[in-house]
Amino acid sequence: MGSIERDADPNQPLLRDVAVAGDHDDQDNEKLSIRVWIESKKLWRIVGPAIFSRISAFTMNIISQAFAGHLGEVELAALSIANTVIVGFNFGLLLGMASALETLCGQAFGAKRYHMLGIYMQRSWIVLFLFCFLLLPVYVFATPILKWLGQPDDVSEMSGVVAVWLIPLHFSFAFQFPVQRFLQSQLKNQIIAWVSFVGLLVNIFTSWLFVYALDLGVIGAAIALDISWWVLFFGCFGYAALGWCPLTWKGFSMQAFSGLWEYTKLSIASGVMLCLENWYYRILILMTGHLSDATIAVDALSVCMSINGWEIMIPLAFFAATGVRVANELGAGNGKAAKFATIVAVVESTIIGLILCVLIMILREKVALIFTSSEDVLEAVKTLSYLLAVTILLNSVQPVLSGVAVGSGWQATVAYVNLGCYYIVGLPLGFLMGWVFDLGVMGIWGGMIFGGTAFQTVVLSIITARSDWDKEAEKAKQRVQRWSSPNPDNDSEDQNK
Repeated sequence: MGSIERDADPNQPLLRDVAVAGDHDDQDNEKLSIRVWIESKKLWRIVGPAIFSRISAFTMNIISQAFAGHLGEVELAALSIANTVIVGFNFGLLLGMASALETLCGQAFGAKRYHMLGIYMQRSWIVLFLFCFLLLPVYVFATPILKWLGQPDDVSEMSGVVAVWLIPLHFSFAFQFPVQRFLQSQLKNQIIAWVSFVGLLVNIFTSWLFVYALDLGVIGAAIALDISWWVLFFGCFGYAALGWCPLTWKGFSMQAFSGLWEYTKLSIASGVMLCLENWYYRILILMTGHLSDATIAVDALSVCMSINGWEIMIPLAFFAATGVRVANELGAGNGKAAKFATIVAVVESTIIGLILCVLIMILREKVALIFTSSEDVLEAVKTLSYLLAVTILLNSVQPVLSGVAVGSGWQATVAYVNLGCYYIVGLPLGFLMGWVFDLGVMGIWGGMIFGGTAFQTVVLSIITARSDWDKEAEKAKQRVQRWSSPNPDNDSEDQNK
């Protein structure tokens, strides 16, 4: 405004003032586009590497299953079930519990309480390591559990053996998930991507070495997964411990043992929140398996879930990026910036979801060819592709809103929302449409999408839209102060740096 006032001349026609006002409007529009561009760069600095690292981790499972598949059908089924059911159950809980770090580390980093990030990570290691022991019976008693779930005896027996050999993988989650979120909160995502690439290469080599060269069979595939995941941890932690995170990693500290109960409560809320989402579509496959003449339906649904599994790595990357961006801005006291970051993330993820949704509809007759050549399965996938497209579109929005919840510290609230939408509304509606109305897998999936996922997306949208972001920034400030070290020298030293 100052420049306009200096340039204004009372002897000039009024029309010039109108032109100046028009130029000012153009500048405002330009400022909005610049803000969007700046926020997009910050967002994609996290999203890009996050997509790559998640796809790499997902691909390691696919590679191990591919090696097991060449050993025989029972071996393939054993590794797939052990990895999907046994490991998958624990994976979702531990991953969710580690997401508490996205709230604490993100907000502490935004508030420049840098030294607390390393302490928070150590607290997470302690809590997740203890929970790994509590979850061990799922691996030890995998065989009777799988038999109880209706799996064939030979598959259950071999899956139980594989599950025991996957226990080292199980414990790697307790350390790998926190260190990733520690780095992610500092926007050090490129190192996570590079380490994931190395882990993928290690997985390819070790799978060949243990399965074929050393002739260890399906156990060799399990060992390869164990080694690959520990490579991910040591790579990320080595980066932090060897001096590349001087402000946030100051070595091991006894402060990590203080406030463990408060941290455990936040971790459990985070774990329940994400677990309820992670288990939802696993239950879909189990429900479909109890339909009459379910073979083709399960095969077609498995193809759709595989496609959805690859695609959902993009929304999950947005989930991580949105959580970091919102937490950083709230920790810095910038409520409006957190709101703007939310809007940009939702819009960009939705655009990507729309593009993929349209592609699925266009390629619905060919999308399953990379998985099967069965005409019956191809036709079933073609029918289910409509629901797959809707699922992809909803998944482009819902994880972003969950990321906002994690960045803001709303995990407990969203856990109740997920419980109500998914398990009180979605599952009964899927059962009603699948069995009572005899609509089969279309009815089960459709009921679970519209009764669960869509309903949950609407509820989270309302919660996010009605949030007072200035108040959320104040809550973040109080949380950082409450959870941070009482030593003011450390804080002032870190901020001066």
